[in-house]
Amino acid sequence: MADYQHIVVKREGDTVTITMNRAARRNSLSGDHLAELLDAFTEAGETDATGIVLAGEGPVFSAGHDFGDVAERDFDGVRELLELCTELMRTIQSVPQVVIARVHGLATAAGCQLVASCDLAVAAESAGFALPGGKGGWFCHTPAVPVARSVGRKRLMELALTGDPIDARTAEQWGLVNRVVPDADLDDAVADLLGRATRGSRASKALGKRTLYAQLDRPEEEAYDVALDVMARASQSDAAREGMAAFLNKRKPEWPE
Repeated sequence: MADYQHIVVKREGDTVTITMNRAARRNSLSGDHLAELLDAFTEAGETDATGIVLAGEGPVFSAGHDFGDVAERDFDGVRELLELCTELMRTIQSVPQVVIARVHGLATAAGCQLVASCDLAVAAESAGFALPGGKGGWFCHTPAVPVARSVGRKRLMELALTGDPIDARTAEQWGLVNRVVPDADLDDAVADLLGRATRGSRASKALGKRTLYAQLDRPEEEAYDVALDVMARASQSDAAREGMAAFLNKRKPEWPE
């Protein structure tokens, strides 16, 4: 893994952990920080790892865009920054690995967008979530995109219009995170969920993740068209045939690479 200024990347076994390491800046997302995250996710996506954990160092998961960086940019510069951020979010969802957010402290604005863009999320009881632009001067337009797809229309409107934070338990009830655990149990809970989510054929899982994102938010008829075609083709894959053979012969599967 490459050396970075704003993040730390480590691999243990089949899991790559990408940790935002700008604690003094509340892990705010400057252009340089976003570029490093994009590079790290792209590089991790090309490995044989099965899972990626996104974490934050210090008391805050991420405070969103770095206003010091934003304030120095003109229209074209800000647009470039937002395009970079959007590319990161899309990359998180396009890499073949299961990506899980390990959330402690506050995740606000683009930090909340990061959580919503991950495949899964586990939050500590100390975590909080907000789209604070609603009570400021720069509305959270792009962070609202994946958050809307997690929590639904009315809850998005409350988050975006009031700008008020919600606690971890509310985020769980609204569907922004999968579960909430005591702070001391956060690492174990992340490892447990990731372990269960990465069982089975890596190739099959990667195709499944890609197809889920392809059909989400489409009308039901279109979603079925997408899923049906992919599932029919996937039935002929080595992984599917091995899985069915193992089931029929009552043995443990040996997944092809």
